[in-house]
Amino acid sequence: MPDVLRVDGLQQDEWTLSRDEEALPEARPAIVPLALWQASTDREGLAPWLPSDTVLDAELMATLGECALIAIDFPAFTDGRGYTMARLMRERAGFKGDIRAIGDVLIDQLYYLRRCGFDSFALRDDQDVDDALRAFQSFSVHYQTGVDQNEALFERRLRERSA
Repeated sequence: MPDVLRVDGLQQDEWTLSRDEEALPEARPAIVPLALWQASTDREGLAPWLPSDTVLDAELMATLGECALIAIDFPAFTDGRGYTMARLMRERAGFKGDIRAIGDVLIDQLYYLRRCGFDSFALRDDQDVDDALRAFQSFSVHYQTGVDQNEALFERRLRERSA
């Protein structure tokens, strides 16, 4: 089984990623295209991967809430729509499961992906795992809010001064 990167290190990945848009894989647990996942009558051991152009309406977010894992695809390093999808799932849908970044996932993105709500990362094959783990510690102070901190730096400073 391949490994998947998490903030605390590499872990053996129990999920198999299938990009086949025609048929469900026999091996489970499996991450499958959203359309296949939606069409399946037996979702046991299945998780959807969302293309970057997925429209997360209230109905879809509610349906995705039953998943243990959601994978969000980054077709290119420059496509940032996945950040928004993760943040919407965390903040609006209250999603508590694992959100995984798949596709063109580079070390440079990890810190920001984590702040938007991603838990696991399927790095592109040419990325170094040790460098990736260090990337999570790139910054010691967060200026803006994120799913991990709902108060901006200036708000924290004002609160600390008034205390």
